[in-house]
Amino acid sequence: MACLPFLIIVLLMNPGVFCQNGWGVTYSSSHICALKDSTVTINCTYKYPPRYKITEVFWTKVDSSDPPDLSKDSEYSERIQYLGHKQHACSVRLTDVRETDSHEYYFRFITDRPEGKWTGAPGVTLEITDLQVESEGERVMEGHSVTLTCKSRCSLTDTSTFIWFRNTQTLNDRNKKLILLSVRRENAGDYRCAVQGHSLTSPPRRLNVIYPPDEPVISISPSGVIVEGNSVTLTCSSESNPPATIIWFKGETYVGSGNIYIISNIRSDHSGQYKCKTENEFGQKYSAFSLNLLYPPRNVTASISSSGVIVESDSVNLTCSSESNPPANISWFKENQTSSLGFGQSFRALESGWFYCVAQNKYGSQRSAPASVIVRHGSHGHLLFGITAVCGGLLVIAIIVALIWFMMRKRRVAKSGDAAGNQQDDMYCAVKHVDLASESAHCDDVQYESVTPQRLRGEQTTAGGALESSDPEELQYATVHHHRNAEMRRSEENENHYGNITNYKPDASVRSNVEDTSVIYSSVK
Repeated sequence: MACLPFLIIVLLMNPGVFCQNGWGVTYSSSHICALKDSTVTINCTYKYPPRYKITEVFWTKVDSSDPPDLSKDSEYSERIQYLGHKQHACSVRLTDVRETDSHEYYFRFITDRPEGKWTGAPGVTLEITDLQVESEGERVMEGHSVTLTCKSRCSLTDTSTFIWFRNTQTLNDRNKKLILLSVRRENAGDYRCAVQGHSLTSPPRRLNVIYPPDEPVISISPSGVIVEGNSVTLTCSSESNPPATIIWFKGETYVGSGNIYIISNIRSDHSGQYKCKTENEFGQKYSAFSLNLLYPPRNVTASISSSGVIVESDSVNLTCSSESNPPANISWFKENQTSSLGFGQSFRALESGWFYCVAQNKYGSQRSAPASVIVRHGSHGHLLFGITAVCGGLLVIAIIVALIWFMMRKRRVAKSGDAAGNQQDDMYCAVKHVDLASESAHCDDVQYESVTPQRLRGEQTTAGGALESSDPEELQYATVHHHRNAEMRRSEENENHYGNITNYKPDASVRSNVEDTSVIYSSVK
């Protein structure tokens, strides 16, 4: 009974102490929480009566009359180390602890007497736990804040020093909670935590930062010059979380989906603007790319601005059109000539012939079909115009002469009857003078209003016919009466206005038909 007060005091002071009649085992703690993969040391002391001698000491996890020795268990043999001795110290060390090591452990010693066996029960409860990183959610929007906490089933005190890792990078924060303000996409990754002094680290916790697509970037392969007939691959890339869907457009027309768009055997009609659209549940973005295809000239034509017929000293414009990329250089040629006549899209032709153009760039050339140019010489045109004008003038003159002749004939017919009885001897019975307006004595010309023919008179033959003239082709003027004023007659008495008037004697037919008032004029010299 002497031991009872002491035992009560010891139990109150340390629940790991058990004493009975001088026998007992004392543990530094009845409950130990250890991190997985760490090393655990259980401090222990024991006592026994002095008349006993210790023969065997060991740790066990079975409270029985004959428990097994852990050092002989294959699961513990290489991890357990006894730190005590056979006197009073009984501490033990267990390395690389596992969750299966969570048990209640006991120290047992055996003396040299059959009744001298003792197990320190209750023993020490060992709890093995791991570390966990907890967050407020699995996903966090870019720009928002998030808090990560390092936890375990053990009560880790706030005075412990923690270590944080993102992927393989060690962070500077040493607190139990890791607070990230205004999260960026660079903050995404696997986060782990550890307690300083322990090798255990928590399993990784994925921080998922979500955000809408960035503006897409379009790349082309092969880069550089794109030649007709080749294959081209367009690639659209954009940062987004979750990954964005990608759609391709040519102008406003849908042409495909996916981040890669391939154009095989590319042609000129594939040229144009291509757009890549990226979209996820948080937004969408567009990016455009102009595909510039290079190809040789084609559809080369030479056209004429007019009919192609020009007059000498004039010119006609010829225009060359073609399709090519880059733009072609234009040269002009004439059929059957090797040297060029000019350069440029337009050409002025000054001569007849067949003209064509050649369009050429660094990828090829093509010639047009020839265009015909005809030049009409100017002298022929003028001659034609002159002939037309002369003919027209002659026609007008002929009409006027015919009208005058007709009018004069009518007047002669009307007057022939009156003049026949008065003047039988004269070819012309009267010539009426129309004085000039000025009636000047210096006027040399005499205007005649009318000349009235008289009946022809010839010498009568014995048969009654007229004598024939010795010159049948000349006209006889018998008498010309011309009325002038006295001054003009005196000034012109010596002037001979009719130098040569040849008498014409009508033939018998004329003499027989004295009623014919027509006068034939053969010649006036």
